[in-house]
Amino acid sequence: MFIRRTQTRNRVSGEPYVTHRLVHSARVGHVIKQSTLLNLGSHLDLPQAHWPALAKRIDELLHGQCSMPDASLPEQVQTLAQRFAAQIIARTPNLDLACSALSDAPATALPASKLPFETDAVDRYQEVDLDSLELVNPRSVGVEHAALSAMRQCGFEDKLAQLGLNRPQIAAAVGNVVARMALPCSELATHAWLKDQSALGELLEFDFQAMDLNRLYRASDALYKHREALQEHLFGRACAMFGLGQTITLYDLTNTYFEGGAAAVDKAKRGRSKERRSDCPLVTLAMALDASGFVRRVQFFAGNASEPSTLKDMLTGLDAAPRATVVMDAGISTEANLQWLRDQGYHYVVVSKLRRRQFDPAQATEVQSAGGVTIKLQRVLDAQGHVLLYCHSPAREQKDRAIDEAKASGLEAALARLHASLNKPKGRRDAVTIMQRLGRLKQRFARAAQHYEIGVTTDPEDQRITAITWDKRTKPGSAAAYPGVYCLRTTLVEQDNAALWRTYTMLTELESVFRSLKTDLGLRPVFHRIDRRVEGHLFISVLAYHFVHMLRSQLKAQGVSDSWNTLRQTLSTQRRVTVTMQRRDGRTVHVRKATRPQPGHQTLGSILKLDPNPGRTHRVLV
Repeated sequence: MFIRRTQTRNRVSGEPYVTHRLVHSARVGHVIKQSTLLNLGSHLDLPQAHWPALAKRIDELLHGQCSMPDASLPEQVQTLAQRFAAQIIARTPNLDLACSALSDAPATALPASKLPFETDAVDRYQEVDLDSLELVNPRSVGVEHAALSAMRQCGFEDKLAQLGLNRPQIAAAVGNVVARMALPCSELATHAWLKDQSALGELLEFDFQAMDLNRLYRASDALYKHREALQEHLFGRACAMFGLGQTITLYDLTNTYFEGGAAAVDKAKRGRSKERRSDCPLVTLAMALDASGFVRRVQFFAGNASEPSTLKDMLTGLDAAPRATVVMDAGISTEANLQWLRDQGYHYVVVSKLRRRQFDPAQATEVQSAGGVTIKLQRVLDAQGHVLLYCHSPAREQKDRAIDEAKASGLEAALARLHASLNKPKGRRDAVTIMQRLGRLKQRFARAAQHYEIGVTTDPEDQRITAITWDKRTKPGSAAAYPGVYCLRTTLVEQDNAALWRTYTMLTELESVFRSLKTDLGLRPVFHRIDRRVEGHLFISVLAYHFVHMLRSQLKAQGVSDSWNTLRQTLSTQRRVTVTMQRRDGRTVHVRKATRPQPGHQTLGSILKLDPNPGRTHRVLV
């Protein structure tokens, strides 16, 4: 075999271009026939002087010869030879390729989409030398197969085609999302993973090894450009598949941080980091989910965005059902936002910002949490006729008491040290200094200080402070007076206490979504320095979450509630490998197929209806 450089024309535009083809020569009777074995593309990044060595090395790999290459062979030649030999094996399901002496006689190259050589079925039974057996080109396929199955159930590839993306763009977009599901990483690391470790290209019948890194970035741009259409399509398919209603919307925000200054990114602003990375610029992600956890809408704001100011932008245009319910946390539920929700016809369930609390166990009803914990609920109507639902949690009470005791102990210990310093020879006792120190202590232990009366004793002669006293008096109606109690506020006056509390607990699902996005799906950190690339990076994680949540929802329906990290580890054990063996007559058999799934993988596969041999079996006889 040899490499031929051929000039041809584009069928649509008629423009000429150059392509490189791996040509196979075989003697048939008295005639030497040549045919195209593989189209190597327009840009073969290898000096022409190395082409004969490349063709020879491909021939050796196909014949199972010289598994260890000549040390003098350039690394680029070896890499390309392994890539092209693997493509010949992986793309040909059942091939008998009779190789013979090489020839430089002229020939006409046939289209690479056709098999231009004799393809008699390779017999399943072969006599081989077991000592010659080699396993080559292992690539992960388990997570990729599950992810692609979820995408195709949602019609993701078809939707991208409807939006105008061509086949390479669709493959790059799918590669971006699947890589985020399988191995949370940047687009740069995704490119290396697709090229060197994943069998996704075999499932898509696309050569990621020939794909330029910039195509992944452009695919990210395309996904973000069509985000509204994709969100609407995917949520609509989820509603149809799982029979979802649109009566409840969960809304919350989170943020993530940039590595580096990100001075050129408009939304990279300093703010309060929810990951305690206030040393870095931030970008804010706002999400609206339905009650089952599927994404309805996502938007991106500056890292210093005020949480309450984002609500109107997010909910406008959601096309929610009449009298739909919005569930959100205290940071967003300002009086102005609640009034806007009422004006728009929404109901809401929010955490009240009222500082004064109350709770009477004698008037409370009980409800059991998912963990079997008894929650006590007391209903009170406010001046507007809305429900204030005071909830008492034993676990929260234990936590609140521990925090209060720690803060109180810290304050008392600091006051004792300050009092002791008054009696030291060099201790400061002037009123200004002592009052400043007391002020800083109150600021530092603000949660505890509100429950203490702190006094000072002054020497009448020199007006210096001689003693500090304190007395703890818990403030009535405060959180310390009712540990474990929190208050929900809602306009759903007709629902019972248990239903209202369970509606609010749905917000914990959104918190788990944020955790999954950050830890399992590569949301953090952000390395990009271009606005659209930043938002594209975040949106890819959101798309990955949708397909992860779809798979988990199908598994939960059958009693499997594992986290995505656990599921990913279980699925990732499956590989596609090529088995190479020598026959007695000197010919070489190549068999490429997926490894048998492990028992845990088999359980998941049966629920998700996954093919145990993704990518089919390919047999090649050389």
